[in-house]
Amino acid sequence: MARVTVDFSETTVFVAGGTSGINFGIAEAFATAGARVAVMSRSKEKVDAAVARLQALGAPAIGGAADVRDPEATRAVLELAHKAFGDIDVLVSGAAGNFPAAALDMSPNAFRSVVDIDLLGSYHVLRAAYPLLRKPGAVVINVSAPQAFLPMPLQSHVCAAKAGVDMMTRVLAIEWGGDGIRINSVVPGAIEGTEGMDRLFPMPEARQVVLSTVPAARWGQPRDVANVCLFLASPLADYVTGVVLAADGGWSLGGAITAMAASSAVLPTRSDDDSG
Repeated sequence: MARVTVDFSETTVFVAGGTSGINFGIAEAFATAGARVAVMSRSKEKVDAAVARLQALGAPAIGGAADVRDPEATRAVLELAHKAFGDIDVLVSGAAGNFPAAALDMSPNAFRSVVDIDLLGSYHVLRAAYPLLRKPGAVVINVSAPQAFLPMPLQSHVCAAKAGVDMMTRVLAIEWGGDGIRINSVVPGAIEGTEGMDRLFPMPEARQVVLSTVPAARWGQPRDVANVCLFLASPLADYVTGVVLAADGGWSLGGAITAMAASSAVLPTRSDDDSG
């Protein structure tokens, strides 16, 4: 059997939401592996800072500011990356919004804001990217969340949105498979130092609960999620598509529900109209 080598030196990677947290960790991992990397987020300042950090690693890197809720702006940044680097080999869709709120405490706009970012925004990214993807050979990775398949208190909006993202992953794996495009979802768990964890578990006591419910007995790091993305984008995963793959140290086996339930009584909640 021939040995499979992983080489991203001739690979173009686009990361939506790729200027901070888990998504920047993914962009950084591909840059370190030799890829050309383009990033997008709402903030031009964050885009510029992320591009500078990626270029400091020696990677060809560019970026553009756009809100995934705006399909035309999203398309423009994707086309900018395509013009600079050619067909997109790896597309990572990771933009997300979240805040803890009970369903009865949320306004319709508050619920809609998360659905618009997580679900509709993911559709905008994938739909706009489709004409620019390498065919055959492209890999699409949606960054999901345990809420997609675990019901959690104060997370009805995120549960609904991320469940939609994972189902879209499965459907498009069927629809786009004939073009030679593989599509999978990655589910991060309790990743240390991320905005999402800070919002859901802001108190030290809550963080202790989280750590106690992770079977791997440690916090995850952005690199843990990035390594899964590197695998899915490589020839090693050439026969893997339509899969929802957790990179969570076993947290989704039940600990995520336990931690959220234990923390929900003391979590501050929101009912405003934007997830931020």
